[in-house]
Amino acid sequence: MTKEFNIHFLKLLIIIFVIYFLILTTLYFFQRNLLYNPLDNNYSGDDLIVKVSKITIKTSDGIKLLGWFHKKDLKKFKTIIFFHGNAGSIENRIHKINHFKDMGVNFLIIAWRGFSGNHGNPTEKGLYEDGKSAIKWLNQRGVKNKDIILYGESLGTGVAVHLSQNDNFAGVILESPFTSMVDAAKNAYPYFPISILLKDRYENDKKIKNIKSPILIMHGEKDKIVPFWMGKKLYKLANEPKYSYFSRNDNHMMDYDENLLKRLNEYFESLN
Repeated sequence: MTKEFNIHFLKLLIIIFVIYFLILTTLYFFQRNLLYNPLDNNYSGDDLIVKVSKITIKTSDGIKLLGWFHKKDLKKFKTIIFFHGNAGSIENRIHKINHFKDMGVNFLIIAWRGFSGNHGNPTEKGLYEDGKSAIKWLNQRGVKNKDIILYGESLGTGVAVHLSQNDNFAGVILESPFTSMVDAAKNAYPYFPISILLKDRYENDKKIKNIKSPILIMHGEKDKIVPFWMGKKLYKLANEPKYSYFSRNDNHMMDYDENLLKRLNEYFESLN
């Protein structure tokens, strides 16, 4: 009886190990399919009421990126570069960028490689290149870094933090930011060795201390994707001058309500 039990128990352990190994293998090889979701479609059907020019930005590695550019006055107003999150298209951000119509800012929003019909496959290195190309595109039109605000949404915060290090940007806005992709993935997959498996790490917590530009961090306490404590920790790590908008009721996709818009306007005014 004991011998048979031991054999069955050993077989069960082997089966569990094999299943666990297969899951690990799947996670490793398909992790970017889990991280980047260009076909997700949230907030569809919003009408674009802010005037934009559809432009194309070419990266140094030959990828052509779709962008929307809204120009009021490049000399009078700061210009936002909006780096969107890991899911959906530019159209999914219409409900946000519509509000910039009545604010004293110009803006450029780009779609990542592999998103919104762009060629290429998204990776951490690739998104950094996309972000740098957007900055260069504005520079070539006479907009200096000191007049550019980098705005990162969720995954886009990893690009905004990385590119704003040790440079003189007008400002940095982080909406629903994570401390690192390792931390965020551990939160979603707590039973796997994420630190070993993960390719794209986006280490915001290690880089944010290198940002000297005025920074605004916005996060909702009810965020079920990126825990609220991550935004609080990044705020604590950030250098002065720093500002926050921590909402008690917002989830991961923050509501562009009267309170958030007021905070954004106050931040923009503080940069002038």
